[in-house]
Amino acid sequence: MRIKQWDMSDPDVIRGCHEVRQAAQRADDPDGPPRSERRLRVSFEGDRTGIPNEVWFTDGQAGDNEAGDREAGDGGPGAIRGWYLLELPDKENLDHAFVNVVVHPEHRRRGIGTALLRHAAERAREHGRSALGGDALLGSAGDAFATRTGAKPGIVAAIRVLDVGAVPPGLVSGLRADAAARAAGYSLVSWTGPVPEERLDGIARLMEAMNDAPWDYEDETWDAERVRTRINERLARAGTRRHTVAAVSDETGELAAFSVLLVDPEHPEWGLQGDTGVLRHHRGHRLGMLVKTAMLEWLATAEPRLRRIETDNAASNSYMISINEQLGFTVHGMARIHDLPVAAILGD
Repeated sequence: MRIKQWDMSDPDVIRGCHEVRQAAQRADDPDGPPRSERRLRVSFEGDRTGIPNEVWFTDGQAGDNEAGDREAGDGGPGAIRGWYLLELPDKENLDHAFVNVVVHPEHRRRGIGTALLRHAAERAREHGRSALGGDALLGSAGDAFATRTGAKPGIVAAIRVLDVGAVPPGLVSGLRADAAARAAGYSLVSWTGPVPEERLDGIARLMEAMNDAPWDYEDETWDAERVRTRINERLARAGTRRHTVAAVSDETGELAAFSVLLVDPEHPEWGLQGDTGVLRHHRGHRLGMLVKTAMLEWLATAEPRLRRIETDNAASNSYMISINEQLGFTVHGMARIHDLPVAAILGD
């Protein structure tokens, strides 16, 4: 089996990887939100700021004969059977690489996943990383695979979905009115698209506030430039509609809270909840509920085709879970973080 690196130029590789991912989702999460080929390409490319981000794939399988080892396009079988994305953070968690291994359901249990994981571990070691991190839906093939490799289980997150059409009339407006009454001294602002220049510093502080959410890895440090490159630049290539609602302190003008929701134009029936956070010294005023209810009311006109919204929270994040449940989100599934030493994968 030959494992080959994508060089960011071959559209056939992206197309093949997307087909594998779609097949895997049909098998593991058939009711989850669809992911477009364009979004997959953007995740493969990273943010183009020099951070190592690698994609490797195979169009052969364990036990293939010599003909099966040919590269796609040279007369071999051609169809991609598995791939992995390796992300190597450059600011925090410098001992880690994060990997996503995907194998077509028709070719599982043939050694492809194991070969890709070992290859990823070798690449991680070459980049000076000592551990691989990843996540998978509980009960899925990926979760079972991680368990077989001896990965250490980490935080469990609950995935919830809101059926927008099933929300009782008046529920959102009532929750917003109650939150607004407790949030005197704050005003709301909103925008669609990249973070405006005058809001970069405020969003950076709110992104750092997200460090208070349960997480298995190091806290992230944000500034205006990181927002520019990691959010705005990537958004421009993805073509995703990014809606933001933020609460502003009337006294200081500081951004105190925010909530983000993403809509892929290719799948406008689905919304993907982004970050929702409140600065620590502004907590206790129901700002989290305020920005989320304001978002839902706005989306009724901004995204008229929206039917479902997916969000996820660590199972221990009782504050955000309470807000989501009050809004009508119901549990769709659970996901678990896995962590595995590179040395263990390579048998050192």
